[in-house]
Amino acid sequence: MRKFEGTELLIATHNRGKLEEMADLLSPFGVAVSSNADHDLPEPEETETTFVGNARIKAQAAVKATGMPALSDDSGITVDGLDGAPGVYTADWAETPNGRDFVKAMTRTWDELEARNAPEPRLAQFRCCLVLAWPDGHDEVFEGIMPGRLVWPMRGDQGHGYDPIFQPDGYSQTFGEMDRWEKNKISHRADAFAKLIEGCFA
Repeated sequence: MRKFEGTELLIATHNRGKLEEMADLLSPFGVAVSSNADHDLPEPEETETTFVGNARIKAQAAVKATGMPALSDDSGITVDGLDGAPGVYTADWAETPNGRDFVKAMTRTWDELEARNAPEPRLAQFRCCLVLAWPDGHDEVFEGIMPGRLVWPMRGDQGHGYDPIFQPDGYSQTFGEMDRWEKNKISHRADAFAKLIEGCFA
């Protein structure tokens, strides 16, 4: 496991919320973070069929463009009753001509479960894969998971994506009903980040 010894790290995302979350987690280690937007980097095409593959594409594209070490994340939700879908296509299910509509995506997910008469509880997992890549081609991979179940109708207006229909194991609230920073402490990304910190920063 390679330790990160630099002072600057590129977070390979255009998502401001994700950048803030990661910057907060890295703040104790004195690492200055920037994002794709700060370097005018385009979003690379995600052509892999796994979270690891797509995270690696994003990290390596950022490293190649800037010469800086980069941290990328690929995440999504897998639903047992849909054979693991939408998985890496989580965001694609929300795409419309006018941008992403996750109400549409959540509705499609529930409708497909209903069409299959999927049994309750309708188990699902939020998954996150982090890839930390260095300019010499080395990378480290960390995967996190948050198991739970899907509920209907949607509950809560916090968070984003599928949060309003995802109730994590051990909790009575959905991610959509939880305070953002409280959710961040228990999320799939927090799980992956804890492994990253232990492996490369602690």
